[in-house]
Amino acid sequence: MLEPNTKAPDFTLNDKEGNPVSLSDFSGKKVVLYFYPKDNTPGCTRQACAFAAAYEDFKKLDVTVIGISKDSAESHRKFAEKHGLPFILLSDPELQAIKAYDVWQEKKLYGKVSMGVVRTTYIIDENGMIEKTMPKVKPDTNAAEILSLLKGE
Repeated sequence: MLEPNTKAPDFTLNDKEGNPVSLSDFSGKKVVLYFYPKDNTPGCTRQACAFAAAYEDFKKLDVTVIGISKDSAESHRKFAEKHGLPFILLSDPELQAIKAYDVWQEKKLYGKVSMGVVRTTYIIDENGMIEKTMPKVKPDTNAAEILSLLKGE
């Protein structure tokens, strides 16, 4: 995991429409950057829907929400349409940002070991510095926890 008070690695990835988006595009804004394993799986859908439900609160705080997985832009487009996701979803099939943010790790499921994305959220400040690292977050409570932190609760 990347530690707070370190520079957030910049990246350029395609959004659900195939348009390139860079972290540096959001210089001067606070960014919630969350990494998740796969579109349309139960945990990832609950996490994305929780961010969607809280989206207006993030907007009021002038915070940009970005979700990243290794799914294709087309998969992201369908996922966003199906669940009404108003925030940015970025496709990282080459694991560029996923590896730069150290979320590509060994996982164990039912005794089977494989490599995959560990559900992790970063809060990045207006100067591109990592403010908070949240490893192995719970899909149902992640968005609410971040809002509480941002509001200083």
